[in-house]
Parts: sequence; C-alpha cells; structure tokens
Amino acid sequence: MDRLISQLPFFTPEHRNLAQSVAQFVKQEIEPRAAVEDNVEDVAREFVSLLARAGLLSYAVAESGIDVRSLCLIREELAYSSALADLAFVMQGLGTYAIARAATDHVREFWLSRAANGKAIAAFALTEPNAGSDVAAVETTARRDGETYVIDGRKRFISNAGIADFYIVFAKTGTREDGRPELSAFVVSSKMPGFRVVERTSLIAPHPIGEIAFNECRVPAEDMVGNEGDGFKLAMQTMDTFRASVGAAACGMARRALDQAVRYASGRKQFGRLLSDHQLVQAKLADMITELDAARLLVYRAAYARDTESGRVTREASEAKLFATEAAGRIIDSAVQIHGGAGLISGSVVERLYRDVRALRIYEGTSEIQKLVIAGQLLKEN
Repeated sequence: MDRLISQLPFFTPEHRNLAQSVAQFVKQEIEPRAAVEDNVEDVAREFVSLLARAGLLSYAVAESGIDVRSLCLIREELAYSSALADLAFVMQGLGTYAIARAATDHVREFWLSRAANGKAIAAFALTEPNAGSDVAAVETTARRDGETYVIDGRKRFISNAGIADFYIVFAKTGTREDGRPELSAFVVSSKMPGFRVVERTSLIAPHPIGEIAFNECRVPAEDMVGNEGDGFKLAMQTMDTFRASVGAAACGMARRALDQAVRYASGRKQFGRLLSDHQLVQAKLADMITELDAARLLVYRAAYARDTESGRVTREASEAKLFATEAAGRIIDSAVQIHGGAGLISGSVVERLYRDVRALRIYEGTSEIQKLVIAGQLLKEN
C-alpha cells in the first residue's frame, strides 16, 4: 500500500501516516482473528471494541463531517485482513451519518458519542422484503400519534441485526404529489417495545445480518432525523458519502489476493519450474495488478473529489464502486485459479476472499444500478 499511497497526489502527510498506523494495527489486532468464522456476532462486537480503543471509529462517526480519503484508507486496510472488521467499522458510519447531519442536538450527541467510543453498535435499516434497489417500494410506515410516531413493517438484509443497539430506520410517512412515498428517518433503539429481530440470515461469508420487524413500535417524535419527507435525501446522502469506500474495501481484498497469488506462484513448482516462470501465470498476474491499480485510482480520485469539491460527486463514486468491486471479483478469481486445488480448501485465505468479495457487487447499490447512475449523471452533464 505504501508505495501507491506515496505516489498519488490525493493525500496529505496525515493521510499517509494514518495508512501506516492502520496497517500496523491490522497486523497486530485484526489478522490474528481474521480466520475466525464461528460466533460471528461476538467477533463483530470485539472488532468494534478494538476499533474504538484504537481511535479509528472517529473516522466513521464524525459530527463535523467525514473525510472520505481517511475512510477509504482505513476500509482498504481492514478488508485486506478481514471483511468482518471492515463491516464493524463502516456500519458505525452508515448508521450515524444521517444522525450527524440532521438529528436534534441531544439525540445527535447521545448516539454519536456512544457509537464513536464503541459503547453502542449502529445499523442502517432501509432494505425490505419487497424493496431493495427500488426505494419507492418501501412499505414500512410511520404515523404520527401525539408526541410519538408508530412504526409498522419489516426490514430485510440489515447488517448488525441482532447486535445493534440502535437503527436508523426509513419509513413511509405519506405520499408525494408524484405518487412516490414520502420517506422519513428515525432513530430506533433496539430496546423499544414493538421492535424485534425476526431472524438471523446465514450468508456465504460470515456476516451479522438479519430481518427486523416493527409492530406498533412507538418512537418519540424528537427521534425523527430531520423533518418529515427528508428520509430519501438523507439515505442518498449517506450512500453518496460511503459508496466510494465500498470500492476501497474491494481493493483491500483484491490486494490481499494478489499478494497471496504472487507468494504462491513464487514458491510452487510445476513441470520442473516455478509457477511464476510460466507465461500464462505471468499474464494473469499482469492483469491482476493493472486492474488493481486502476481500481485504486478511481476510488481515491472519488474520495479526493468528495473531500475537496463543493458539488456532488455521484458519478465518480459510482464509477469507483462499480469498477473496483467488479475488478476485485476478477482478481480474486484469478488468485484462486493460480492456487489450483489449494485455492479451494475451506478456510484458506483466497477461498475466504472468494466468498467475502461477492456481496460487494450487490450492497449499497448493485453493479447494474451503478451503471444507471453513471449514465444518468453523464447525460445530465452533457
């Protein structure tokens, strides 16, 4: 990492120092726990505590604004070692960004301080059984009743479901003139009556995720984030801020796969010579490093633009997310191929990466949705 980071013009000395310190933290604290796939919820909680003690959660939970370059540098290094550690880090940010921007002062201070010091775990609850990429299909409702809002509905594929202490929940509070739902955002404590975890969902890679439900869950009106109807805007602002960092996580996984492939090819002999001496293997390695460099350039260009430009960088962030996640899938697949049968052994690094990387092309906007966003922005610009 250090070589590319030192070459790019996007970073300050503080960013470069951060990259080095996070790499050391990951080596000492995360890597020894990276292969653990049992007791996922307990490990996720442990990672939140470790990140808090290292002071890293303050980069994801920032009342005064997120430095996206720092966010990306941290996510890349965490994902190099552990997708679960990366999740523990970024969910604190996804679950608090809207709160930092629009919640009342005492709600903001209460939850942000607890999220930043690891005393409260956050979650972002937008997706539903019938509403994924199509946010207009949200069916969860929130109706005003005196000084409270009554929330009813279900949310699906919610990361940190079951371990989160609070959720930023998006619910329909009315209908706009164009017929689309008016979405509003609420902070909901996991201890609120009417809230429950319906199920934990088992995925191909370890991930604390599940389905949650609200049955006449009464939330104080002061726990609305922003005003009625601000939910869609807040959700999109959250995605715009964090989308490039998904690409950074993909780059971390791809970089680890490349390192493993180079190491294996340099030590494994076939037909009397090292794999690394075979031209077809060299061709794979050349493709892998070229795609990785291109992906990182797109990611850090988007992060730099987000930090330094006043306008929206939706297209740049979507390009970074699209290319980096798709490229990471190809890079990791090539690493498995170079390992041959050894790459299929359950628990090996490249096998774990092969499972971990797949979700990145889906969550926070599928690759197909990113293409629509990119094309839409391009057409607006011309």
